[in-house]
Amino acid sequence: MSKIIPCMLRILLVRLLPALRESPRLTGATGRLDVMTAQPEEPTAPRDPGEDPAAIFDALPSAHRAQFRAEYDEALDAAHDLARFKQVQSLLRQWRLRAIAYGRPGYEEAVQDALQGREDSFVRYTPPGWEGRV
Repeated sequence: MSKIIPCMLRILLVRLLPALRESPRLTGATGRLDVMTAQPEEPTAPRDPGEDPAAIFDALPSAHRAQFRAEYDEALDAAHDLARFKQVQSLLRQWRLRAIAYGRPGYEEAVQDALQGREDSFVRYTPPGWEGRV
């Protein structure tokens, strides 16, 4: 088995090397491959913190962290009563969505536009066939 793998590699190289030499990605007469580097693409959407309280806290802008901490502590105190245990889960889900929304580019501007009644900056979408119904 150990001799089979080097033989297979040699066969692949013998078959692929001529094709690589004819490739347009090769430079000049040297037959060397071009070097290509890529930078990681910046994420367009904020990272989803899940329902981990520490990750949610880290994802929140500093202006919202104190409110999250106060509400989370209150929910934890209430969770000692088993009837109110789900309050913690509900709070984490709500703040997870808030953290994602707060992290989106242009979020603050959109809030200000909404508060000031600037409807022209919002895109109105009407599904096909719904004109006049909405």
